[in-house]
Amino acid sequence: MIITYYGVTCFKIQSGDTVLAIDPFSKETGLTPPRFQADVALTTKANAAHNTMDTLTGNPFLITDPGEYEVKGITIEGMAGELATLYTIEWEGMRLCHLGPIGTAKLSDEIRAFIGTPDVLFVPVGGSNSITASEAATIVTQIEPRIIIPMYYALPGLSLPLDAPDAFIKEFGEGTKPEEKFTFKIKDLPTEGMRLVYLQGGK
Repeated sequence: MIITYYGVTCFKIQSGDTVLAIDPFSKETGLTPPRFQADVALTTKANAAHNTMDTLTGNPFLITDPGEYEVKGITIEGMAGELATLYTIEWEGMRLCHLGPIGTAKLSDEIRAFIGTPDVLFVPVGGSNSITASEAATIVTQIEPRIIIPMYYALPGLSLPLDAPDAFIKEFGEGTKPEEKFTFKIKDLPTEGMRLVYLQGGK
């Protein structure tokens, strides 16, 4: 599996020839919009920073609402949160969870049960209309995923008023260097503890 971060809350996740896009954004964000072929695309929030599907090619299967979906060997489930839809993704024997621009670190029992203990957690850390680095740390400590991938943080050119990811990175992976992409298999997941993967957005 290969995970690439484009900025805001947008990711490209690829396994074999199948590509899943999450939250493609428009140029209004100040960043270069993601342009790649996708088989499946989902959105956490209905605005230009999270739901600009026309940047993608390939006529992807679109997921824009909470619910349960089975497509291309991927099981996707969405649950409505306070400000955005949260998604869990079951793929290649692994469980991924994308929190979107979640609005609170106080998770209801229902949402906590929905998230479970994912192998990979995509968590916003830049504040503004979402959670701060300290609030993100609270969620991560509660959930204890095996892989933590921060998102929704300040990038050069980004018009959204977000904080840098430094405070969060210092807490969970001080000294971690940004990577262009994260390539891994289930056997590569840590058997104990959590690992921070810092992906550099803005392509």
